[in-house]
Parts: sequence; C-alpha cells; structure tokens
Amino acid sequence: MQGYRVELPEERLTAEFNADSILELTPDLVGPSVTQNAGIIGEAVDLNLVHTGDMRQSSLLFHLTQRLLYSKWRDPGDEAKMHLFGQLKRITKQWLDSCLVCKGGTYPAQLMYQELADMACERITTAITQSWVGSRPIKAVLDPYNPSGSTAHVSFNTSKTERWETAAHRSHINWVILDSDWEAEFCRVAENHPLVKSYVKNHSLGLEVPYRYGSETRKYLPDFIVRIDDGRGDDDLLNLIVEIKGYRREDAKDKKNTMQTYWIPGVNNLKTYGRWAFAEFTEVYQIEMDFAAKVEAQFDTMLDELLSNT
Repeated sequence: MQGYRVELPEERLTAEFNADSILELTPDLVGPSVTQNAGIIGEAVDLNLVHTGDMRQSSLLFHLTQRLLYSKWRDPGDEAKMHLFGQLKRITKQWLDSCLVCKGGTYPAQLMYQELADMACERITTAITQSWVGSRPIKAVLDPYNPSGSTAHVSFNTSKTERWETAAHRSHINWVILDSDWEAEFCRVAENHPLVKSYVKNHSLGLEVPYRYGSETRKYLPDFIVRIDDGRGDDDLLNLIVEIKGYRREDAKDKKNTMQTYWIPGVNNLKTYGRWAFAEFTEVYQIEMDFAAKVEAQFDTMLDELLSNT
C-alpha cells in the first residue's frame, strides 16, 4: 500500500479525541530543556526555555491551525481551503486544552517547531478522520506494481538465533524469527487457541504500512497476521494484525492511529482482500510464573471484543 485518500466532508467538522490523541512533550522527544554554557574562565550560565512560557496561547493556536490547514487540508497544486480555518481552529483549541501534556521543563510554545507542529497536526487530523469512519469511505491506494503478497514467496537468510519452530498445521512458514520472548509466548498461545486457523510473523513478508511521524514519512511493519474463525466459516476468516508493544513511545500512537483510522478501513473498503482488524498487546512486562496465563487471558479478551464488534 502506498497511502490513503480521504474525501473532505461538506458538513461541520468534528473530532473524536482519545488516549492516543495525547502528545507528551518531554526532553526525550524535543531535546534538552536546560543546557549549561560555560567558557574557559568565568561563571557558567544555565540556558532554559522558561521565556517561552510567556507566549500567548492565541498566537500558538493561530500558528498551529495555519500549519494544519496548509499541510493536511490542501490538495497538491490547489489553494488552501480557507473556509475551513474557523472549524480547524475550534478543533485545534480543543486538542490543545485536552491532549497536550508538557513534562520535564517543556512548554506548549515548542509546538512552533515544525517537526513538533506536524506531530500535533497528525494527531488532530486523525481525530477528525476517526469521526467519519463508517460514514465516509477511507480509500486505500495500492502499490500498482505489487498490490498483494503471499507467504508462499517468503524465503530469507538470517543470523538471528532466537526462533520458534511453528506447528505445520498453523503456519506456512516453518520458523518465526523472534525479536523478544513475548513473541515466543504469543506463538505458543496462538498455536493452541481453538479459533486460530493460521498465523505468520511479518518477517520478510512485505507487509508495510506507511504512516507519518512528525514531518517524516515512515514504514511500519506489524508483528503478526493471525487468521481467525469468528463464526463465518473457513471461506470468510478474519485477518487480525497483531502488534506486541511493551513500551509505547510517541511513534507507537501514530502507528496504532494509522492502522485503526486509515489502513484497516481502507483495506476493508476494497472488499477484495477479505476482512481485517487490528489489535495491540501492551501488557507484556510480566515475568512472573503466571505470564502465560496473563497473555492467554488477554488474547481471549481481545478476541471476545472483536467478535462482539463484527
């Protein structure tokens, strides 16, 4: 897949903010907030960003709305849709009031930096798009030279020694190359679950999901694809993309938002590649003896939620 296309609505714009709409500004994300400037002789001086706290919110709101309008709501070669400025400003203010968190000496004014402003614009646009899912089609733009892939063509060499030998009746590929012990535990759970018909690790399979992180376009490689019998028979299995994520950085939110808001609805709207869904495991920092039971219980809970929504 090369990207996504969303039709602009003619009616009033709304947004559905959730936990993944939150953007946390931290020194880890934006860089040091305090530095010390010292010469060979003389007293050292601490430089900080306290002065940026004096920036008026109205100035920040205008700048961020303008960036949102020109970067997310303008077709290539066309003029900006200025009639949307008022609505986007209203939604941007809602996001600033409820979804921006500043920690470790950071300030809202740092959103004046383009990279951070683009991260905010991506979260706001995703929240607006989420309010249309089910009512306006999200269109997936496929790669014209390689629109589909198959496990039949997977063949690769690797130097990694951590691997899981799959059950022949559960996977077309004989080995899962592991990135963590959590993935090995997921393989065990998936192979023994009665609803799972087959599964595969997305390693050298070619499944890449384009997404935006700040001003940069990246490729996201989900962990697993699991085919599940959700009651519609072998001819209409559910294709579940599974991500195992123990520690979620800001880019993990953008990956999940892209999957749930663009990729899954876009592929399902094509109606030629079956039914797809997405699930993310986040409670995997469990080393206790009941680790297996916790993972298996979470897997069952996830499937129950999927079945109730399909």
